[in-house]
Amino acid sequence: MRKMKMKKTLSIILSAVMVLGLASCNGANQEQVVEEAYAPALDSETSCNITIAGGYDNFEALEAEFDRFNEYYPNVELVYTKIDDYNNMIGTVLNGNDAPDIYVNYYWMYGRDQYSASIDHAENLKDADLKLNLNVIRDNILLNTEDGSLPMVPVFSNTYGMLVNNDIFEKEGLSVPTTYEELVKTCSDLEAKGYDNPLMGFSLSETTSVFTLATYPVFCESIADDQEAIDKLNSLDPSAGEYLRPTLEQIDKFMNDGLVDVAACDEIENNYDAVIMRFFEGDVPMMACSGDTVSGTKKRESRSEAFIASPFSYTFVPIPMSDDGAVFLDMSNLQFSVNKDSANLEMANEFMRFLISSSELNEMAQNKGLMSPTKDLSFNSMYAAFGDVSADQTFSPEEMGLTDDAVYQFRQAVYNVARGTMTVDEAIANYGSYE
Repeated sequence: MRKMKMKKTLSIILSAVMVLGLASCNGANQEQVVEEAYAPALDSETSCNITIAGGYDNFEALEAEFDRFNEYYPNVELVYTKIDDYNNMIGTVLNGNDAPDIYVNYYWMYGRDQYSASIDHAENLKDADLKLNLNVIRDNILLNTEDGSLPMVPVFSNTYGMLVNNDIFEKEGLSVPTTYEELVKTCSDLEAKGYDNPLMGFSLSETTSVFTLATYPVFCESIADDQEAIDKLNSLDPSAGEYLRPTLEQIDKFMNDGLVDVAACDEIENNYDAVIMRFFEGDVPMMACSGDTVSGTKKRESRSEAFIASPFSYTFVPIPMSDDGAVFLDMSNLQFSVNKDSANLEMANEFMRFLISSSELNEMAQNKGLMSPTKDLSFNSMYAAFGDVSADQTFSPEEMGLTDDAVYQFRQAVYNVARGTMTVDEAIANYGSYE
């Protein structure tokens, strides 16, 4: 493990009692969230060390939260610990003598034997005595557990979409497409105006390929209200492949409509640095990626000679694969758990109570460049478009209970159809058998 002690540099920003009209993922259905300003519950002179463990090499956004928390508890030393090979090592660390007080967790660890320690050591954050204001977080990304407990709370969220070069659309007098029909026409119009690749994305891996990014939201939409389908998909029942048919037919149409040049996309080496740097060349109107990728854009503006020479405005919006309008795939990105065996349990819980607020979570998300897990997405122009998506077009794999194993089978099927190595029928028939 490598430890990094965080510097204290930022000043406190706090208002009294706030009544916030927050734009939730409901879009048009505004929800009123009453939120009281944080007030310390423990002795301000308390002295202790709190360790937070995660897999990031650095965590400047969390550093800012340490700074603000120390305004209330100046004698609490907060330290972030980076654990190498985090997913495989966190269980061992939690069972050791130097276990952290708070640690990063992931919803997909729940229910998997190899990650049982990450759940077993977690305190139930839904306990009313802890007084965490969970109401500020979008309900659909809170983990659903069999016993109703809450072992982890989202501090960042994620989604799939596309970076849009707003300057290109303004220059060409075009609107960003919001339906599939508009997407097809917009790509055609852009090609006629000399843009060789109106829509691009990473295409060399099924995990975050442009094909998965485009279709996973509409796939979740197609099965959201069908528990039988979800159960069969999760059990990898071969007959469940039939539930993929509408989505596979859509990606087949997507490819036949010529919306992406696969050969050009194959030149992009990864769905992070390479996608960002290619987008910053300034000739790509729309670039499919995940929110994780978006988080790296700001730091790379100064690394792109093309962007420095000709900077442009960009935002992140849903990929319109349906004529019913945009679909918001709402997922948690990173979650925090409190080690219930912590020697400093009261203060660890106090830090979580401080952190779980609209102001702190929004600030940390904006500093990190990720989407906030709160019901307010309007504060960040980069992700604001997702806050405008209606509730009936918002779907979460966590809320639906779709497992990673089922998602893997889906991605493989989509990838094979998109790459032309399988027909729709062949991809359906292979559900449950993809290695």
